[in-house]
Amino acid sequence: MPTTPYNRIAGGSLERVAALSDGVFAVAMTLLVLDLHAPAAAAVHSEGELRQKLLPLLPQLVAYLMSFLTLGIFWVGQQTQLNHFARADRNLAWVHLGFLFAVTLLPFSTSLLAEFIEYRTALLLYWLNIVLLGLMLAGSWLYASRHGLVMEDAPPDLNRLVLGRIVVAQSLYAIGAALCLYSTYLSIAFIVVIQLHYAIAPRTSRWLRY
Repeated sequence: MPTTPYNRIAGGSLERVAALSDGVFAVAMTLLVLDLHAPAAAAVHSEGELRQKLLPLLPQLVAYLMSFLTLGIFWVGQQTQLNHFARADRNLAWVHLGFLFAVTLLPFSTSLLAEFIEYRTALLLYWLNIVLLGLMLAGSWLYASRHGLVMEDAPPDLNRLVLGRIVVAQSLYAIGAALCLYSTYLSIAFIVVIQLHYAIAPRTSRWLRY
């Protein structure tokens, strides 16, 4: 009686991949806000003191906003891919687990950046986290498209759209990271603008539509 290799039947449920991804993203987004702490009531006795206590929280607030946008953008990107996959296999499941590994790292890299916002090392580690997210998402699509896992009725230009969006976004993130040579604040501002663009998705020039 012929036997079926285990690897041929493992990891074939797209629904389970999507469910796990939603849970990991939800937890990561929740962990981001845990670094925000309200000033101790005992240390505040006036409006002026409250404003003074809130000022040091600005780096944490900026890092939280940036990372929440980052996770939102990559969640949409992953869901877009999953919605156009006909099926999964063991290798694709592990690629997405690698992607989720990068997602779970973001609360740490965010906390590091918020604590050391003026240090290039913290900014570059945060950027490398984004690079890892992009590489794993691109790897997912490349694997699926080369192994017949994409739906047959998918739009003919879907491959260009998916990979083009990742390449353009990662190129812009790289420019943003390079700006830390001048100022980490300038670098962060540039990255936030990129994220707002992709979150709002306005009508822009052709090379930014990806």
